[in-house]
Amino acid sequence: MDKWKDNKAWFLVLPVFILVAFSAIIPLMTVVNYSLQDIFGPGQRVFVGIEWFEEVLADTRLHEALWRQLAFSGLVLLIEMPLGILIALIMPKKGWAAAASLVTIALPLLIPWNVIGTIWIIFTRPDIGLFGAAINGMGIPFDHTASPIQAWITVMLMEVWHWTPLVALLAYAGLRAIPEAYFQAAKIDGASAWAIFRYIQLPKMRGVLTIALLLRFMDSFLIYAEPFVLTGGGPGNTTTFLSIYLVKVAVGQFDLGPAAAFSLVYFLIILLFSWLFYQVLQNVGRGEKS
Repeated sequence: MDKWKDNKAWFLVLPVFILVAFSAIIPLMTVVNYSLQDIFGPGQRVFVGIEWFEEVLADTRLHEALWRQLAFSGLVLLIEMPLGILIALIMPKKGWAAAASLVTIALPLLIPWNVIGTIWIIFTRPDIGLFGAAINGMGIPFDHTASPIQAWITVMLMEVWHWTPLVALLAYAGLRAIPEAYFQAAKIDGASAWAIFRYIQLPKMRGVLTIALLLRFMDSFLIYAEPFVLTGGGPGNTTTFLSIYLVKVAVGQFDLGPAAAFSLVYFLIILLFSWLFYQVLQNVGRGEKS
């Protein structure tokens, strides 16, 4: 009886499980159902087994979109992680300046994703955009709607501007959680700024940086609204990432079966890479502690 009373706390978690079931598990099961059928219309469907998975995995356009997605996520992480840590290190630690810098840094995170794309369309327009007109004014031809390289640079700049604040805020929280005694001991030992960062700040930030890396990888791998609004996946297919290609298959072509199979493969890819990132970071942490 006492054991039953102690387990009553689980009833507090029950609403969360119910919410997750309706918002994630049931839609996921629906997608799994669609991925195994050829749907012609309401009530008209034929079971096809793994046919759509075989078709999706053999699709060269999917392979190209995957490589573009991996390259984009990798480059974004290589920029955002060091930049976010650097911003956190130079941010004020106390007083009104710290509060003001936190609010200022967080502003891009408050803007809706589709609005971000619209802002950057205007910002990079070669005729009236502040950035686009300035670049063209310096004699450098710039039009991200016509140049694949410039489209990539523009999308990456937009992503870095939008999400680096998240890394900076997480790193800042990790830095503020380090006890002052560590810095006092390092000062007494005459440690340099680099030594303090290498042996005190970076190891103590490992937890928040792991969270930042996983969040940013998953977000960048799922990116859709910003590049879709800014470039529409073009010019050509140069910025057609996995999410944009999935929407083209599901909505543009209305191939629900292949789209469902594609979305499940997409989901498994994200899980696999997130797990690999987590395992690598955990092993690195254990190696340094030993």
